[in-house]
Amino acid sequence: MQRIGYIVLFLCLGIAAAWADDKPKPGLQIEDNTFFDPSRKDTPQEQYQFGVEYRIEAGFTQHWQRAHGISYPDMYLNGVRVGATFTFKLPLHFGIQTGLLYTLVYGKNEQHWRSIDAPSVQTEYISHRVLEHDFTVPVRMYYTIPLWKKLNLLFYTGPQLHIGLAENDYLQTHLSPANKTWMDGQGIPTEPYDRMANELVRANIQWGVGAGLEWDQYRLQGGYDFGLNNRINHPQTKGQYMSEWGWFVSFSYRF
Repeated sequence: MQRIGYIVLFLCLGIAAAWADDKPKPGLQIEDNTFFDPSRKDTPQEQYQFGVEYRIEAGFTQHWQRAHGISYPDMYLNGVRVGATFTFKLPLHFGIQTGLLYTLVYGKNEQHWRSIDAPSVQTEYISHRVLEHDFTVPVRMYYTIPLWKKLNLLFYTGPQLHIGLAENDYLQTHLSPANKTWMDGQGIPTEPYDRMANELVRANIQWGVGAGLEWDQYRLQGGYDFGLNNRINHPQTKGQYMSEWGWFVSFSYRF
C-alpha cells in the first residue's frame, strides 16, 4: 500500500508540472501574433517628400553688354525682373527650378568720335538711351541646407535663356554733317531703332550661380549669370563679339 501511495503522489506531481508549463508566462507572452508572419509587410518610413513648389518673384537686375570689335560701346542696363517659378522637389534636399520671368532694363552711354572736318581735336558724340524687354526661362538645380527651425541656406547653378522682345535705342546725335554722312555710309545707325530687328540675336544663353536664405515661405537670393553666346547677328570678322552678363537680387514668396 505504501508503494502504491508513492506512485500516486509522483503521478500527481507530474500532471501538475505539465499543467504549469502549458500556462503562458508574462515575460514571454507574444502580443502581436503577426510578428513572425512571412507575409507581413512593413510600411517604410518616408524620409523625403516629392512635390512641386510654386513661387512669385520680384527683384533688381543689372545687365552688362560686353562688346568687342564693334563701334557700339559697352553698356550697363539696370532694371527689374518679375515673374513666377515652380520647383520640382527631389530627394536629398535637391530641386529643379524653372519658370518665366519678365525683365525690363534701361541704360545709357555716350559714344565719342573725332571730328572729320574740325582742325582741332574736337570730338563729337552719340547719346545712347537703351530700353530692353525680354523673357527669362531658368533651368536651375537647387541644393538646400537646413540651418535652424525654418531657416534654410540654399545654393543653385544652371543655365537660363533670355528671349529678347525688343531693345530700343533712343539715340541722339551730336555730329557735324561730315561725320553724319560718313557714319551713314558705314551703316552706323544715327536714328532711333530696335537693335534686335537686325543687329542682335534675340537669344541670350547664360550660365548662372547663386545662393540665398529662406525662412518658411520667404526667400531672399542673388546670383551672377555668365553670357555664353555671341549676340552679334551678322559679325563681319571673328573679332566682332558681344556677350551679355548680369547679376540680380530678388525676393520670392512660396504659395
